[in-house]
Amino acid sequence: MASTLFSRSFLAASHRFITPSLLPQKTLNFAASLSKRAFYSQVGSGSTVYNSTSWARAMASTGVWSKSSYSTSSASTNEPVVSVDWLHANLKEPDLKVLDASWYMPEEQRNPIQEYQVAHIPGALFFDLDGISDRTTSLPHMLPSEEAFAAGCSALGIDNKDGVVVYDGKGIFSAARVWWMFRVFGHDKVWVLDGGLPRWRASGYDVESSASGDAILKASAASEAIEKIYQGQMVSPITFQTKFQPHLVWKLDQVKNNMEDPTYQHVDARSKARFDGTAPEPRKGIRSGHIPGSKCVPFPQMFDSSQTLLPAEELKKRFEQEDISLDKPIMASCGTGVTACILAMGLHRLGKTDVPIYDGSWTEWASEPDLPMEGDESSS
Repeated sequence: MASTLFSRSFLAASHRFITPSLLPQKTLNFAASLSKRAFYSQVGSGSTVYNSTSWARAMASTGVWSKSSYSTSSASTNEPVVSVDWLHANLKEPDLKVLDASWYMPEEQRNPIQEYQVAHIPGALFFDLDGISDRTTSLPHMLPSEEAFAAGCSALGIDNKDGVVVYDGKGIFSAARVWWMFRVFGHDKVWVLDGGLPRWRASGYDVESSASGDAILKASAASEAIEKIYQGQMVSPITFQTKFQPHLVWKLDQVKNNMEDPTYQHVDARSKARFDGTAPEPRKGIRSGHIPGSKCVPFPQMFDSSQTLLPAEELKKRFEQEDISLDKPIMASCGTGVTACILAMGLHRLGKTDVPIYDGSWTEWASEPDLPMEGDESSS
């Protein structure tokens, strides 16, 4: 699976921001080779407001969000999110890395790397969800090997001492998947930006409208490192050490065993219509329905109207109304293992920090013709 980092549209958009002669030829070749990956549309005009308001500048200058009030150590790993105010105050801390992990469903017709080029949080690097993934399977953005993840993070300049804040362009969506990935590989100092880029911009904070040469070099190096690992080559230096947490990720056999002998409550993050089999799956050739015994809690139920994570009491109600006991083990799935991580974030806020994600999720399950399913009208 090739990396999704750059495209022809990205190169066109970046022409006015980056002088090609300033970049090494290898990086330009890398960008050109990745242009074969398809993207779906141009960035909308609604994505072009860049400057902060005078109010935000005034607040920052008063020291209300000063370093004396915030520090990277002040963020608790008991919470899965940090606020935009916290990130703004900590943005220049040397032990903090910010990642733009935007990713969209094909039908949304949004180009994440092009949007990153047009507007991103200052200093943020682009984390390619499809590129930093298992290259040995046809399933989308599956969890990479420990070696591959370590190599990709090292190439991005992430160290184990760093705190990591992940955001995306929707509010909270694909960033939750990257939050889970870091935790799977033993890095707990990771948070999702509550409300994401939309809330950052609504708060009046600055965004950058061009990617630096350094950011492109790091993205290029991360893609090359992943490729080398899956080709059996050595990659160095490795500055990010992994410690795999197997209890946070489930495979197909574990889901099958749990269906036959339920020890975990299975929660599905897809929409009710997809779960019931009354709406088609977004991926061609994938049947509708759900895994027997699973229950549906659509991931948007984790948010308020501003796409920020609900308070604990409200989250608790969302699960209890679907007859899901917070006193018993819970595992989560969705379409391809992305939005299930949003449920895991909500449960993390409720103190359930050990919720596994079925990585292959419905796309893998429905691709197996002999596995049972419920709600698929075509199978009756």
